[in-house]
Amino acid sequence: MNLRDLRYLIALADHKHFGRAADASFVSQPTLSTQLKKFEEELGVSLIERNPRNVMLTAVGEAVVARARVMMREADEIRAIARRSKDPESGLLKLGIFPTLGPYLLPHIIPKMVARFPKLELILVEEKTEVILRKLHDGELDCGVLAMPIPEDNLHVEFLFEEDFVLAVPKPHPMARQKKVKLADLADEKLLLLDDGHCLRDQALEVCQMAGAGERSGFRATSLETLRHMVAANAGITLLPALTVHAPSPASPSIHLIPFADPAPHRRIALVWRRTSALATFLHALVPLIQNVPSTLLRAPRAVK
Repeated sequence: MNLRDLRYLIALADHKHFGRAADASFVSQPTLSTQLKKFEEELGVSLIERNPRNVMLTAVGEAVVARARVMMREADEIRAIARRSKDPESGLLKLGIFPTLGPYLLPHIIPKMVARFPKLELILVEEKTEVILRKLHDGELDCGVLAMPIPEDNLHVEFLFEEDFVLAVPKPHPMARQKKVKLADLADEKLLLLDDGHCLRDQALEVCQMAGAGERSGFRATSLETLRHMVAANAGITLLPALTVHAPSPASPSIHLIPFADPAPHRRIALVWRRTSALATFLHALVPLIQNVPSTLLRAPRAVK
């Protein structure tokens, strides 16, 4: 048994196809198929259920893949330990971030990271929270920027900042005349929200529950920008995180942004990584760079157009 065989089996489990698994493993299909057959012979059990239309793992195969993922993650940690011992601030860092934060936060922190760690090779992965958590668990990501609370006990959590929500209403809406809004003002309102799987949806629903508001039926957006366009088209109102309404995000003349009166509803953002990560010391050094977002960007704009 060797790590190469385990990687081939994991690739097959992920792709459910010998050809695609071989491409992902950078080998020919016959090479991958032959090696996995030898692996089965070595173990004396069938790991793969082969048929003309699709490829499935046997129950034993599924169990082996689960253990193989753990072993590969540990092997990657060993490589990371060796790499970081030579130069703690170089090497590859795979960071996950969710879509309603990434495009608005990264322009403010990436230049600082590049300046502070010039030899660092940064790979950014934008995915929904549940995908980032899975990739962290499987060792496909080194760390993630996520909204709290984090539903995983095996992750180390470092709080970064709180980001206020802003109410976005179309210009003709009666609330557009208000300079500030209270949660009670949203009672009986129906808000436009994102589709399932977006953490911003869960956060907005929590605010709605506190305010006695609800969700507008028959509509769920797939992106924050779609929400913004729907408000501009006078289709409803929504909550926007403060970072998304500051430059370089374009202002819309059709949208009125209203700050909340204190205490404003907000979301709490954290940097998370596996408790066993060999990069823990480096990641602790990364935290202040991300925390150092100007506080004005985390609050509603003073001048509302």
